[in-house]
Amino acid sequence: MPTTPDAPPLRPSVATSASRAAAVINAFAAGDPGPEELEGILRAHGEPDPVRVTGEDVEALRAAAGLLREVFAAPDTDRAAAALNRLLRERTGPLRLTAHGGTVGWHPHLDGDDDVPWDEWLIASSCLALAVLLWERGRPPGGVCAAARCGNVYLTQGSGPERRYCSRRCATRERVAAHRRARVARTRQEPPGRG
Repeated sequence: MPTTPDAPPLRPSVATSASRAAAVINAFAAGDPGPEELEGILRAHGEPDPVRVTGEDVEALRAAAGLLREVFAAPDTDRAAAALNRLLRERTGPLRLTAHGGTVGWHPHLDGDDDVPWDEWLIASSCLALAVLLWERGRPPGGVCAAARCGNVYLTQGSGPERRYCSRRCATRERVAAHRRARVARTRQEPPGRG
């Protein structure tokens, strides 16, 4: 879509909004992020300044991340859709368009107004993005890493085989661990040599 020099900037894409949800969820899975870390995540995913997160916001965002994690943890499309439908019914407002007073291009929101608390905004914007991804791809929008020591969430990427790990690093670590377990099992099964 062409823009004119006077047109307000466009808002982050569906993919950016969904990636932001995963980044916030993973920040809480990794530990106890503070306001500054969460502000950095929001900025890195397109939220314009001023971005100010308080200690109270951190706790509310932790709860929101827990609710959104249920969508990623859903084992199939039907259960991902059910988790999204529950969040859409219980935690979002009606669909509306906003340009935030002309500071950005028109885009959809599911929150009550442009000044809702961070947790309400995160749930609403994330549900919208994850619902679009499920709709477009016909499968869950993401998953939880299968690596035993990880637990991060990830977004599915296009078509292809089902993804199980959040990164190549986790996939490689799990393959190496499985190879070592198989080698130990083979060693235990070998008959003792003649001596």
